[in-house]
Amino acid sequence: MHRSAPATPEKAHAPAPRIRLARVLACGAVPVMLVAAGCSSGSGGDASKDSSASASASASGSKQASASPAPAKFAKLPDACKTVTPASIDKYVPKAKTKAGEVGKTSDPQAQASCTWNGLDDKGVQGSLYRWLDVDLKRYDSTAGLGSGESLAHKQFDRAVSAAQATADAKNVKTSPVPGLGDQATAITFDLKKTDADFKYGVVVVRTANAVVTVDYNGTGYQGADAPQTNEVQEGATVTAKETVATVATANNK
Repeated sequence: MHRSAPATPEKAHAPAPRIRLARVLACGAVPVMLVAAGCSSGSGGDASKDSSASASASASGSKQASASPAPAKFAKLPDACKTVTPASIDKYVPKAKTKAGEVGKTSDPQAQASCTWNGLDDKGVQGSLYRWLDVDLKRYDSTAGLGSGESLAHKQFDRAVSAAQATADAKNVKTSPVPGLGDQATAITFDLKKTDADFKYGVVVVRTANAVVTVDYNGTGYQGADAPQTNEVQEGATVTAKETVATVATANNK
């Protein structure tokens, strides 16, 4: 008579699959949000990544905001023809053709402005004295990606000084600092022969915050009159540059 073989230890634990199945069914019975939290092993990692990405974006935005250049000090330029006092025009440009000055052309008077005066003082048998004065102003705004108004003005200051020093055919070029004027100031003097006359030039370039002032004062003598001395043209350029810098500050305090 054939008898069934006794149950093996493995068969004695047969109910185990039912327990696992019951656990899976129980997990499937809870709401979807709870399944995502308790039954999915990857859900915690995704939340951490989202949180990290959000924090990174916030930090990046703060960094960009802090990198924005500081606002420029001066928001406008004065009328260039009103930067030099009438007394200085009488002294440095005697017999000025137009005492009010001639306004230079510009597409944006708040970014660039200029004015010119010139005059021929006839001394009779002693000859004639010719004088020419030009005031040029440039202003720079702070611009993201380009830099602050002051840094842009600093670059323009360097360019203006270099341009004066490199004037074609100039002789006896001399450069010296001008202390106590604006944030930076340099004087350049030189001799230049043109229209069969010997001219003396005095150029003063000044940076005051985000604005650059360039004054060009020059002159010569005709019909036997002597050209001005180097110290005369440097003085005229320096005095009128100081007046112009003061006018820029006054215009922005109104």
